[in-house]
Amino acid sequence: MKTSMKRTLFSFFLVFFLYDHGASQTTAVGFSLGHNGGLSVKIHGLISNFAEGFPMAVKLGIGYTSVDPGNAADARRIFINDATNGTPEQGGRVWDFRADLLYSMKWFSPVRTYLFAGVRYALFSGNFKFIGGNEDFDVTSNPWGIGAGIEMHFKMTNQIDLVTTAGLDYYLNSELQGHDTTYSPDGENINPRPGYSYKDADKAVNQPKLEFLVLVGLNYHFGK
Repeated sequence: MKTSMKRTLFSFFLVFFLYDHGASQTTAVGFSLGHNGGLSVKIHGLISNFAEGFPMAVKLGIGYTSVDPGNAADARRIFINDATNGTPEQGGRVWDFRADLLYSMKWFSPVRTYLFAGVRYALFSGNFKFIGGNEDFDVTSNPWGIGAGIEMHFKMTNQIDLVTTAGLDYYLNSELQGHDTTYSPDGENINPRPGYSYKDADKAVNQPKLEFLVLVGLNYHFGK
């Protein structure tokens, strides 16, 4: 995991959430829970009416998702060695950073409905342990992606909305790193194990690829 990149993105998003965007703009923050390749929780900030005549809102978000990291035995063979001893334990997580443009649609008035699309950046880490086999290693990747979907905002009070989201995220192939081995989509591998390629590593490890997004959450609007 590229810690410096994660810190930079966290700092940027924090500034976005806390910045005073002006009285003429509409600003909201919120959170959501649901599924995005696994059990997921996300926080976000939303700004609209920030430029005269610009018809879209901007939404930035950070998410954390617990995921199945892949096949432990295959990952061990592809990244470490051919040993088979030990009882496997595994766990995975994805931090995702997303930036979307939202366009308001007059479909289900008075419910506010938006189509959205934007870019994604994910920090994937899968941990594989073999209890009794003296093996404990991580496999990581940091793919870029794109996403799109639909949001519906249901007014609960003057300042709080119930928000439902459905969409799809697609991530590009990214380097997979584990121990001292790296498999790259372009074939420029580092210390690959004999007989294995990026295709094998990608099949063994569940880095983000095509991920459905289904979330329910709340938005809090400032200045309403």
